[in-house]
Amino acid sequence: MQNNFIEYLKDKNVLLLSYATFCFVTGFICLILSKYSSLQISGISAWIKPFKFFISIGVFAFTMALYLVYLENQRDVTSYCWSFIVCFSMELLLITLQASRGRKSHYNIDTPLDRIIFALMGLSLIIILIHTIFMITLFFTQKQFAVSNEMILAIKLSLIMMILFMLEGFVMIHLFKHTVGANDGSKGIPVLNWSKNYGDLRVAHFFGMHALQIIPLLTFVLANTKRDVYLISALYFVFVTVTLVQAWQGKPFIK
Repeated sequence: MQNNFIEYLKDKNVLLLSYATFCFVTGFICLILSKYSSLQISGISAWIKPFKFFISIGVFAFTMALYLVYLENQRDVTSYCWSFIVCFSMELLLITLQASRGRKSHYNIDTPLDRIIFALMGLSLIIILIHTIFMITLFFTQKQFAVSNEMILAIKLSLIMMILFMLEGFVMIHLFKHTVGANDGSKGIPVLNWSKNYGDLRVAHFFGMHALQIIPLLTFVLANTKRDVYLISALYFVFVTVTLVQAWQGKPFIK
């Protein structure tokens, strides 16, 4: 099975697969540091946030490596891959830098350096967001794909949903926090640290972003027709929207 998986990956995007591997390895290092370092931010290990971001971006890179091979315009794909690597490396570097300083990376403008770091993170995300939207248009304008109609539909719908809930991140930036009903820093669930007492906008952000993996996976397992794909996508969208409404009402996802 391991050999079959390696063979499956051979024709996928090498740049993003390599970058995903780097993110997973570095994320594991951050996890180890979280166990042995006494450095904390808002009551939890400073290395938990870099760990989460390295793993999440690694999953994103791995997923896009699988999907982008279906596009005919590989020149644009290569350009996007480098944009992806540069922009997310900038964000990960700054998050890790702030963790090493014992400083919050998000919503932190306490000092001139903190303001510069937060602004650079926002700029990198805006650039990759715009470039990702451009790549999505290629999926919708291309006529033929070397994959089933059901799967390409699932990829298209999941990309749209991912962008919608990626934009939710800018709502949190506008609010300068992710907790509804209290300031950030309340007691949270393990690892993800979603608030156990108040609404947390990161829940919908998380599930919406990971529609990119979940909808195609459910399509592969459950769908036989395009109608099935639309139904799966609609139900998942309703679920994520419910978590968003719940957060805005100040209610925790898990108590």
